[in-house]
Amino acid sequence: MLFGLFILLACQLAGEIIARSLGLPIPGPVIGIVLLFALLALQGWRQGAASAETGPVAKSADGLLANLGLVFIPAGVGISQNYQLVFDNGLALVAALVISTVLTLIVTVAIFRFVSRLLPGKEAQP
Repeated sequence: MLFGLFILLACQLAGEIIARSLGLPIPGPVIGIVLLFALLALQGWRQGAASAETGPVAKSADGLLANLGLVFIPAGVGISQNYQLVFDNGLALVAALVISTVLTLIVTVAIFRFVSRLLPGKEAQP
């Protein structure tokens, strides 16, 4: 599990280095997760898909997902410390949440419909 955690952190660090050294407007963790995806895809391609599902990164990811709630504690504390800022911009925050949720649903449905047309489907069975 420790080696898998090292791989996760190394990909994030590499993403930060790439983002800062090239001056990209993309956050380092986003680049890092793309690097991790590329590494896992390459590993799955070379050794078979099952190896990526049971490897050290999968074990570390399972451990992190089991404790995902702990990740939100600092965000909640930060919001509670800046409650006046939240109250002052509450309407804008609610509008941003509603609009982004609706846009996400629309894009998800559009992508699902597009992909379902590309893939040969089975007839619905009762």
